[in-house]
Amino acid sequence: MSDTATAFLRLVKIMDELREKCPWDKKQTIETLRHLTIEETYELAEAISDADWKGIREELGDILLHIVFYAKIGAEQNQFTLEEVINGVCEKLIVRHPHIYGDVVVNNEEEVKQNWEKIKLKEGKTSVLGGVPKSLPSMVKAMRLQEKSKQVGFEWENTGQVWDKVNEEILELNEAVLSGDKDKMEDELGDVFFSLVNFARFLQLDAENALERTNKKFIDRFTRMEKAATEQNKYLHDMSLEEMDAMWNKIKGAEK
Repeated sequence: MSDTATAFLRLVKIMDELREKCPWDKKQTIETLRHLTIEETYELAEAISDADWKGIREELGDILLHIVFYAKIGAEQNQFTLEEVINGVCEKLIVRHPHIYGDVVVNNEEEVKQNWEKIKLKEGKTSVLGGVPKSLPSMVKAMRLQEKSKQVGFEWENTGQVWDKVNEEILELNEAVLSGDKDKMEDELGDVFFSLVNFARFLQLDAENALERTNKKFIDRFTRMEKAATEQNKYLHDMSLEEMDAMWNKIKGAEK
């Protein structure tokens, strides 16, 4: 038996013991675990954004624990076993990779994605967009919707066309702002966001990660501005916008 298999079986054994003996673990259900799983997934995403390999390893372990936990509960409820979970994904991978396990020939990764979507439709999916979870964060969902629709050819030809679309949507947003119609403004602002996500995708950038980088940058600069104000025996709420802007620009300039 490989070291990996031994380690996995050790985790399964520990899960069995905790489910039997630990008061907290005994009480958990798929519903009580749900929000914890979401939290762990976000923690993994944050570690990935930070290129924190130690953190990635730790968070992967936490998510693996959750998978084993759900499978344990599934077995107790006579719904499915851990073995069925593993074999299920193995079979899915084999079926959806006919260029590896069959006689289909592909020339690049895009053809792999296109075949993947065709196979899923044959499996009973009614839409290529059907696999995108409704609860995904909006920006991530936008990118996934665009990636999915691309697989059937619903796609701009070049980056210039996408940028033209961004400018078109911005003009429509400006018109909505001038109209004073809040509902129209929100609708057009959403179109701007969607077109910008599409532009990021054409640049092979992760729009969600790009925005998170800016969030982190803003937090860092703002907290340093608070610290600088404190060192001058001041509070930001007592300073003018011009004073804060000058302090902000000084902090920003020091980064260069």
